[in-house]
Amino acid sequence: MKKGIRKIVISTLILCSMNAAFSKDIILGGKEGWPVFQSEQNITKGKGRFGYECIQLATNSFENDSDTDLLIDFENPACPIAAGNYEIVYNNLKLSNQTIMEKSAGLCRNMGGMNIMGKPGAFFGTKGVQGSFTIEFWLCPSIAENGEVVLDWESSKTQKGQLIYQLMNCSFNKGHLEWNFTNFFEGYAEETVTLAGSTKIIPDVWAHHAVTYDCETGILEYLVNGVTEDIIYITSNGKESGQIYLVYLGEESELQFCKEYTGKIDEIRILRRPYSEPDYQSAENAGKIGRMLYAPKGGRFITKPIVVSTGSQLTRLVAEMAVPSQTEVCYYVRSGDNYFNWSSTYPEWKPVVSGEEIKDVNGMYFQIACDLYPDGNGSVSPSITQIKLEFEELPLPNPPFTVKAQAGNGSVTLSWSCSVDNTTGGYYIYYGTRPGEYLGRFAAEGNSPINVGNTTSYKITGLENGKIYYFAIASWSALDDRIVGPLSKEVYARPASRLK
Repeated sequence: MKKGIRKIVISTLILCSMNAAFSKDIILGGKEGWPVFQSEQNITKGKGRFGYECIQLATNSFENDSDTDLLIDFENPACPIAAGNYEIVYNNLKLSNQTIMEKSAGLCRNMGGMNIMGKPGAFFGTKGVQGSFTIEFWLCPSIAENGEVVLDWESSKTQKGQLIYQLMNCSFNKGHLEWNFTNFFEGYAEETVTLAGSTKIIPDVWAHHAVTYDCETGILEYLVNGVTEDIIYITSNGKESGQIYLVYLGEESELQFCKEYTGKIDEIRILRRPYSEPDYQSAENAGKIGRMLYAPKGGRFITKPIVVSTGSQLTRLVAEMAVPSQTEVCYYVRSGDNYFNWSSTYPEWKPVVSGEEIKDVNGMYFQIACDLYPDGNGSVSPSITQIKLEFEELPLPNPPFTVKAQAGNGSVTLSWSCSVDNTTGGYYIYYGTRPGEYLGRFAAEGNSPINVGNTTSYKITGLENGKIYYFAIASWSALDDRIVGPLSKEVYARPASRLK
């Protein structure tokens, strides 16, 4: 009796193992690197755990919008100018990876910086009256010595028949930045306007600087980390109620950055509008208010559909990641058998947690979406070094071991042995006129392959006598007839009207 029970148990185990799905996994990231994403917003790649490439939030760099007159971001070594109608005349700035924004910053060792020339239409390339403007950049000085020049523009204009000198200059003075505008505003009584900073510049610390003029109010203002340092009304009475004097530029001249300066500079931007705080307000951090390094909205990426096999079941997503305090990473998955009809909302995204079991996500294609969020101060980003998708793939049924082909009059009758695989639900017949190419479209029973159901013989008609045909048979799964196993050994036959 015990032997009989043992035989039943062994048989059951064999049957279960034949029906069991195969566990597999797919790795994104890690030592193989990350694939190209279908879409990404506000993310970049950095150095993650174990020295591998990771996905993290992109720093809150300046955007190139319709009011951008110039943007120098240093991301392209061949051309630091990312946008604007300017060209480089001279560039002795080196690239540094010790940056505040994105991957590269400009590095100057007091050996001359970068000179650019505005083309017609640019703010500093057009002679005459100009409107509102903002000049802003990130600065990280090494020593901040008196007299170091960060920005310089010198020109001349004709006024009442006389040639008048013009200047716009930004330089260090007693540990602060100071802006000077000489004969910059047409008709203004003061020849030179000076805006002096009150915040002491700290060496090797990044700070955001902006000088801005509003032609609607006459306000000329200097800000450090979004906080006003100095302000002047360029009006007839020095107040809001006075007559406003506008910018008037003379002859086109070069704009010089880091002329005499030691340190780093990044994200230089000129706008044709007054300065405005971003649509989020920077948070207080270490006693100083400044621009957030990472935007509160975070970033997102979506992978391209990942092809597996029909009926595969996603069981787990396991991420190798760093999630500092207050930051967060959210994962979503979806699946289906035909991604060509997918939209941004269909199939529906399902939220999942790294390491936890996933249910009811199956199909031939998997897709992952991921949201990354910084901390409340916008100063820390999470990162993802690797994502492993664990899934179960339904087993492929084995083909028939033996196949025979018997020629007839305009027909071929195929017969085969049953597949020894108990997952087989039926069979497909593949046919064609060349070995290994089963592209037949001429049989009366249909195009190749023909689903013949769960049988072991089948007659194919409508064939041409005297022509040779090649055949192979594959089993399909009882779980899903789209799950098709490998082909059997090929056989052939030549139909004839009279067999000898």
